[in-house]
Amino acid sequence: MFRILLERLQQGRRTVAFPESVPPLPPRYRGRPELVDGPCVSDCKAVCAGLCPTGALGFDHDGLYLDLGRCILCGACAACPGGRVRFTGDHRLAATSREGLILRPGTRPEVNPLEPARRRLFARSLKLRQISAGGCNACEADINVLGTVVYDLGRFGIDFVASPRHADGVAVTGPVTENMRQATRDTFDAVPDPRLAIAVGACAISGGIFAASAESCGGAPGVVPVDLYVPGCPPHPLTILDGLLRLLGVPTP
Repeated sequence: MFRILLERLQQGRRTVAFPESVPPLPPRYRGRPELVDGPCVSDCKAVCAGLCPTGALGFDHDGLYLDLGRCILCGACAACPGGRVRFTGDHRLAATSREGLILRPGTRPEVNPLEPARRRLFARSLKLRQISAGGCNACEADINVLGTVVYDLGRFGIDFVASPRHADGVAVTGPVTENMRQATRDTFDAVPDPRLAIAVGACAISGGIFAASAESCGGAPGVVPVDLYVPGCPPHPLTILDGLLRLLGVPTP
């Protein structure tokens, strides 16, 4: 017994202090992309947008944009000769609307808390059923990290459960293949009302690199009504945690 207590004292506190403070992230961590105002080179569409493997970077009548819901944060667009695209170390990528993921110079994704009725229900206890809908298991792995002692998701009253009947919502990963379309919808329908749907990762938001496949449904939005979009490929555990807390109205740095 004393040996166990001594070991605990020697190990100290392992859980990150988030949301009181942001834990240090590796220098090579590639966070929120940022678009900078300025002129593009003459062949910008071919040089920059052509580099993006998912078509996240593009042009429309308002100019250059980056669709964070399709971005896999590969960093290829950072080679922009005009220096209009750069990656920050900001872990805050989540948004409550699909349109909120379309970044332009001076904009950033925002998470609006749930409406008061659902926030009262879920603020202290939120149970989620994870649906692996054709993903590569990277997003699932980072979701699992949230349950470790480092992030200790349970201290916020948030847990992942084995049955949709015990859940308040679903967290979908993967592009939602045709074979998983009905299963995803059935799982969501099995969650009692009121319920949530969270799309985790570029695949679950837009289909990611599988968007053009005939076997992909293009992500969760076409199958279930999504309340929170968490971009990334895969999203950093801190990005997922930050999005969940802000959805529940918990202030984060």
